[in-house]
Amino acid sequence: MVMNKFEQELQQKLDSLSREKQPQRDLWKGIELSLETNTTERAASGFQTKHLAMAATVVLVATLSWFTLKPMRPETQQNLTGQSLVQALSNQHQQQMNALLVKFEGQPAMTQNWKQQLQELDSAASAIKAALEEDPNNTALLKMLQNVYQQQMMLVERVHAPKWQKI
Repeated sequence: MVMNKFEQELQQKLDSLSREKQPQRDLWKGIELSLETNTTERAASGFQTKHLAMAATVVLVATLSWFTLKPMRPETQQNLTGQSLVQALSNQHQQQMNALLVKFEGQPAMTQNWKQQLQELDSAASAIKAALEEDPNNTALLKMLQNVYQQQMMLVERVHAPKWQKI
């Protein structure tokens, strides 16, 4: 390989350079500080994400509660008493559950036994409905039924938390 004059001079200068170059200052302090800053930023980001996820869950529960517990219009209230009220609550809950399950379809569950927990809540709802057959206008039982339905909704929401909620 034939080198021209410029290449020869460049090669001579490169050959004359020291092979070992020491930094002018200790670089480990800067690297350590950078690592600590990144860890702190990631922790703060995770903290913010966790709180954002909790706030979103509270908003969802509040919204579902609002629609579930909002007062009925007087004309509807007159028509729904006793077993018809229980049936209306059950139908409304079933529609909300179906919508929620469709929303999270295909997303992995965070726990394996969530369906078993859902069935246990279903059993509790059935027991409350049986008690309501004996006393259909018992407001305490109606509130218990609504509470069980809300727990089912929250269970599905929690086990299928979107990826942005995971830390």
